[in-house]
Amino acid sequence: MSAECAPADGQPAPPSLLLELYGLSSTAETHPSIFYADRDPAALPTPASSESSRPFVTLTFAQSLDAKIAGVNGKQLILSGKESMIMTHWMRTLHDAILVGIGTALNDDPQLNTRHLPPLPADRPHGYRLPRPVVLDTHLRFSPDCKLLKNYQAGRGRRPWIVCAPPTASHDVASTEAFTQRAAALRSAGAHIIELDADAATGLIAVPDLLTALHELGVRSVMVEGGARVIRSFLSTGHGDSPSRGSSDGPGDKWMVDALVVTVAPTLVGEAGVGYGSGLLADVLPKFEHVRTETFGPDAVMALRVL
Repeated sequence: MSAECAPADGQPAPPSLLLELYGLSSTAETHPSIFYADRDPAALPTPASSESSRPFVTLTFAQSLDAKIAGVNGKQLILSGKESMIMTHWMRTLHDAILVGIGTALNDDPQLNTRHLPPLPADRPHGYRLPRPVVLDTHLRFSPDCKLLKNYQAGRGRRPWIVCAPPTASHDVASTEAFTQRAAALRSAGAHIIELDADAATGLIAVPDLLTALHELGVRSVMVEGGARVIRSFLSTGHGDSPSRGSSDGPGDKWMVDALVVTVAPTLVGEAGVGYGSGLLADVLPKFEHVRTETFGPDAVMALRVL
């Protein structure tokens, strides 16, 4: 069973599996998970992308033995045990942002924070790094009453960023007005709305354009937690899939994912569960290098890098 690392000053630290995957160390001077009041948050260590135009991307999710990640109609399915959940919260502290799709946001109402980590000494001016919550929400369906916004309003979380596509000329007046009203309600609740043009063919926001926008906003690393459609999009998208960015044939920088961390729970969900592999073909998927597999409680956690 894996345990947290313990640096020399006795503070808790991320599991060694994560430090090895990202090439990070954990000391009092370079602790990657802890924000000190007298230090620049932009200087906190984080995984670095080999490509200058996008953040480093970790794709991560929990699945059953039969590769299901959600219940009927995408409903939340608790798969991770306590130990692997804590590992996931450590992973969050290593990234500047954490991203989910609107389906996950509506079905799970997640908090996307680090509440399961061990408490830090109260007499020190520091705390765990909180990643910026980002919701990919093409049609702006996000709820102003969600936990992410309530936590922000209460001072317990960071301002959520909602990435959506603005109405186009083809939308009728009523649809445009409804979008404007939803946007106003979300801004009033504290959300920051980022508008990106949707792809003309799919009607969705292209993954490369999303990552470029996050990079331009200062995000150096992003942890993508799902759901199924978002996982498929990140796994299957290369540079050439975004008309606004062109293509790239350079080795090692074709894919939109740099690392993959999969938690496998010792359970079967069955046919009613939702998987993520539908429509994915092997010849359009990235190849991975196995870094390490460890058990966290009853779960197996596999860490991989994209080749």
